[in-house]
Amino acid sequence: MKNKGIIKLLSSTAAFMELHNENDFKIKSYSNAIYNLERTDKKLEKLTLQDLENIEGVGKSIAAAIDEINRTNGCTKLTKLKSNTPKGLLKLMKLRGLGVKKLKTVWTRLGVDSAESLLESIASGALQKLKGFGDKTIKNIGEILVFSKEVEGFIHYDEAEKMAASLKLKVESEISGAKIEFAGKLRRKWEIINQLEFVVAAENLIQVDKTLSGFDTIEKTPSTSGLFTWRGKTVTEEPIDVIFHFSTLEKFTSTLFLKTGSQSHLSHPFAESCLKKIAESKLFTLEQEIYQALNIQYCEPEIREGSWELELAETNKLPILLEEKDLLGVLHNHSTYSDGENTLEEMAICCQQMGYSYLGISDHSKATSFYANGMFGETVKKQHAEIDTLNKKFAPFKIFKGIEADILADGALDYDNETLDSFDFVVASIHSGLSMDITKATNRLLTAIANPYTTMLGHMTGRLLLIRKGYPIDHKAIINACAKYGVIIEINAHPKRLDIDWRWVNYALEKGVLLSINPDAHDTDGLKNMYYGVCAGRKGGLTKQQTFNAWNVEQVETYFNQRRLNRKP
Repeated sequence: MKNKGIIKLLSSTAAFMELHNENDFKIKSYSNAIYNLERTDKKLEKLTLQDLENIEGVGKSIAAAIDEINRTNGCTKLTKLKSNTPKGLLKLMKLRGLGVKKLKTVWTRLGVDSAESLLESIASGALQKLKGFGDKTIKNIGEILVFSKEVEGFIHYDEAEKMAASLKLKVESEISGAKIEFAGKLRRKWEIINQLEFVVAAENLIQVDKTLSGFDTIEKTPSTSGLFTWRGKTVTEEPIDVIFHFSTLEKFTSTLFLKTGSQSHLSHPFAESCLKKIAESKLFTLEQEIYQALNIQYCEPEIREGSWELELAETNKLPILLEEKDLLGVLHNHSTYSDGENTLEEMAICCQQMGYSYLGISDHSKATSFYANGMFGETVKKQHAEIDTLNKKFAPFKIFKGIEADILADGALDYDNETLDSFDFVVASIHSGLSMDITKATNRLLTAIANPYTTMLGHMTGRLLLIRKGYPIDHKAIINACAKYGVIIEINAHPKRLDIDWRWVNYALEKGVLLSINPDAHDTDGLKNMYYGVCAGRKGGLTKQQTFNAWNVEQVETYFNQRRLNRKP
């Protein structure tokens, strides 16, 4: 397990220790150790117990905990603390914004041990009587609980895809001659998923039903299942709905088509008919034939939402969508210079091994120094010197000097112009002060976009899918400003962000804005997130031509140099 994973387990342990009112000194020792571990460049997974004990601020008990994590990928103390915590309280602990101190108070003082009992304490007025729970806090808690209810039963697309792929493979291996494909929002690659949906066809559907019911990873719900539908849930800590639509082999293509597109896509009228009627009218071998029957252009599965794609399909103007193989470089990445797991050189080597021709390193800026080890001026100079050395070593591969500059409360970036001018590109992002109304958030971003040093806008809304909502913004105003000032919009490809939302990608393309698929990688594994950014971009109609990091290294370098020249008076 890498440093971040180890530190996350230690942080969780400390939080549960506080929840269970353990010794303050022990809790503080965990906090101090975590602070030091976040700033070490040592790879904890490779250290012996003695080596761990020698790290400043890490005592014997915490060193032993890290050693156990290294050996078992788990922590006995954390497991024990969780087992003594009510299940409802465990769910509340996962919510961003509540905080362990407040949860400890409501649990010990009011017996609150679930979202339901917390809501009851608000409704009865009991929560308002506790010190530290004023009107604003109560309002925030209420909003968090509403959000948690909205996302209950959902998982991130990356997790859903892996679970679904495993089930698909199992069906294919155990049911001879079966055809099976993803369906619904899973096939359309939505960012969050609450149902693993499939279409499966075979000669003997009764046998398919029996085989599925024998899988140990899913459990059938007989009351909601039928002759042509198998419904159930995953056998996981937080179960997800699973549905298999049964089909004959002959009708597989039509059934898959009907179970993939949104109702808006399927029912849209074309020449007194619609795709749904055509698909139901006869047998088809390929989905393309269904579109051909109406003399309209074929729509890839992920864009079948019933929005912008239909008009373009009818006029044969659908673009060729971006593919992962089109991407030539990787921008917005972090290294050990801030809060990354891997060194600059390790990130560069991994990029080369993955076939990329350039890397844009953009570690955190100084405003994040406390929680993300953001870089001050001397560290910036040190990093730039290493980049110069590595560029000589790895040529023609190129490392671009970037920064993820914090957008401050007034919209300014957190370096002076001289420092900003030393970078090839600047990703401007908000990381703090997230509680804003739409006017404040929009104006803050607009100010940053108008800054001549801003090259790219990072994770536009600051959302963390299933964890917290993004701050509200006027998307059209932001996108229009990016078009005006030539600022690239990032599609943050991290599966928990996928921000800008795909629903606004097409509008950005209409305004001529360039987009960049950025993994926001904090280690070499994070570079693989590019795939999810491509999925999001394709849903909005993104093409190779309007994807900045589908440009070659010479084009990217020219672009950066030209923007620098444009800043000169």
